[in-house]
Amino acid sequence: MRVATDIGGTFTDIVYLDENGRIGIAKSDTTPPNFEQGVIDVIKKSGISPEAITTFIHGTTVIINALTERKGAKTGLITTKGFRDVLEIARGNRPDLFNVRYRKPAPFVPRYLRLEVSERLNYKGEVITELATDEVRAAVEQLRKEGVEAIAVSFLHAYANPVHEKLAVEIIKELWPEVSVTASYEVTREWREYERTSTAVLNSYVKPIASSYIDKLDKRLREIGVNGNKYIMQSNSGTTTFEQSKETPINMVESGPVAGIFGAAILGKILGEENIIAFDIGGTTAKCSLIDNGEVKVTTEYRIEREDRHAGYPIKVPVVDIVEIGNGGGSIAWIDDAGSLKVGPQSAGAMPGPVAYGRGGENPTTTDANLVTGRLSPKNFQNEVDMNAVKQAIYEKVAKYFGISVEEAALGIIRIANSNMLNALKLISVRKGYDPREFSLVAFGGGGPMHAMALAKELGVKKVIVPVAASVFSAWGMLMTDLRHDYIQTYIRRVSELNLDELNREWDQLETAALQQYSQEGISEDKVLFARYADMRYVGQEHAVKVPVPNGVMDEEAVKEMVSRFHHIHEKHYTFKLDGAPTEIVNLHLTAFGVVQKPEIARLEKIGDNAEEALKEVRPVLFEDHRWIDTNVYDRDILNAGSVIHGPAIVEESSTSTVVYPDQTLEVDEYGNLIIHTGV
Repeated sequence: MRVATDIGGTFTDIVYLDENGRIGIAKSDTTPPNFEQGVIDVIKKSGISPEAITTFIHGTTVIINALTERKGAKTGLITTKGFRDVLEIARGNRPDLFNVRYRKPAPFVPRYLRLEVSERLNYKGEVITELATDEVRAAVEQLRKEGVEAIAVSFLHAYANPVHEKLAVEIIKELWPEVSVTASYEVTREWREYERTSTAVLNSYVKPIASSYIDKLDKRLREIGVNGNKYIMQSNSGTTTFEQSKETPINMVESGPVAGIFGAAILGKILGEENIIAFDIGGTTAKCSLIDNGEVKVTTEYRIEREDRHAGYPIKVPVVDIVEIGNGGGSIAWIDDAGSLKVGPQSAGAMPGPVAYGRGGENPTTTDANLVTGRLSPKNFQNEVDMNAVKQAIYEKVAKYFGISVEEAALGIIRIANSNMLNALKLISVRKGYDPREFSLVAFGGGGPMHAMALAKELGVKKVIVPVAASVFSAWGMLMTDLRHDYIQTYIRRVSELNLDELNREWDQLETAALQQYSQEGISEDKVLFARYADMRYVGQEHAVKVPVPNGVMDEEAVKEMVSRFHHIHEKHYTFKLDGAPTEIVNLHLTAFGVVQKPEIARLEKIGDNAEEALKEVRPVLFEDHRWIDTNVYDRDILNAGSVIHGPAIVEESSTSTVVYPDQTLEVDEYGNLIIHTGV
């Protein structure tokens, strides 16, 4: 049995697939700071036998939480003489250009813990000055006295030749075996000194926490009898082993959210939908990503904590291109100093949670607003909901200030939340040159199906897909993943001056490294698939675009095809291309998949329209522009394949509800997915 667990800000989810392709799900509360307890709780709650688990896949927010909450290890940095301030200098481009009070992000390593040693390579990786090993030893002793728990090593041009970084790590481990160490070449072989150093530092910062967490989780799983293969979800939409994840935990920075994006891509292929907007609303955040022609977009330009007024911190590892905002079911509604209604980014989380949870929450949330407007039913909560308390919270915090009814205030909260989410959806579609009318929207998470139909109408999206197990779809996505490793090597060459023999040797070296790593992980060569990309640009440009490259031996024809693809992709990204202008390669990017066997998804056995049989009740629901409407409410678990429902309607399941607006139509497909035609 394949089992996946996903730790979210509010709930820990589990999805499992048996040998017949039948899906089972369960949810339990997330249990900070002992997150592994939530995993054990949800396995027990699901009722499955731990001994029957042959493959266990896990997604976690431990890494991103440690970074954003500044709960990582005390970290030191050893770098090339003259470069200790690269973390502080950062980049000159300011996100908030006209803010005279703008301050650069404070480095994760304070200056007194950033130490320099003599060594120097040139940009070709040739040694100019040998590493001063005595200075490395002195630096280690100084950092030991300062009580650091982790050390990052980042030397100039180590992406071209890591010889000095390797030697420095050997010395550190010899002198101080207990300390966690990260050399920059271990996490990225791309150029750009600041970004590479930042990535090495952040990996070191979270390494002790990741190692401790994974060891605890592994121990608890073994104690209850889970002895199958264990994998961790990575930010690149693939998985890796528990052991590898302890070495490069920074690859888990978006571990949970990207699984849902990958799951949406897989679901799209099953349904024949190649163009997908994946949209996930959880308890704390809303995430979205665009899948073009079946391809999940992966970037190494990721930054944590980046926003309009904050430059953030770069992490130069492959991460699915995702936009995340602080708007979810637990997002708190509040009034700002200017008297405007805001929703999020503050969240009530799992404790105390929305007022409806009855755990002492006093601030109204999006979930509370959906209850008041009839989109959610108090009957579907595990606790008994005090609707008077919910309405009183909305009245005190919102309605009274504006002099409006509680119902109008609740609808206002939903509208503001929708507006925030709409901006995020535009960032990954319209702002990047894509027409959302050419895409279908896959809505999941506990809140996705409730908000998706209104957002789809605004964007002009014709079809919304609410998958089976929508509220735990990120965990479902993990079940569909293969092992994945990315190998990126900076290789700056003008295309007109390419040495094809040299280029092919570079590809061969990357593929050999991938096969060796998979061999160590127990994956045979016949199970490894390669996908090649080249980061390319016009000569004189700063930034590059990622171009698919044909596999096999690169000859003149393959190079021409690569350049042709570059022109096309550049035009799509930047609205222009320069045919005939000189181009160059910046990085070679090899993605290696370790293919694992996955079960077939089962189809619904019952076929035929039985919507009347699935009708649970009729209740009033407040819709934008329509006011209160008596609305049919259906039980999703009863609906057959082929059932058709006309809006307005609500389809309820144990942990989410799908809201269908007037003039929209819902159909149940052969797999049990809900297909909503938005009427635009």
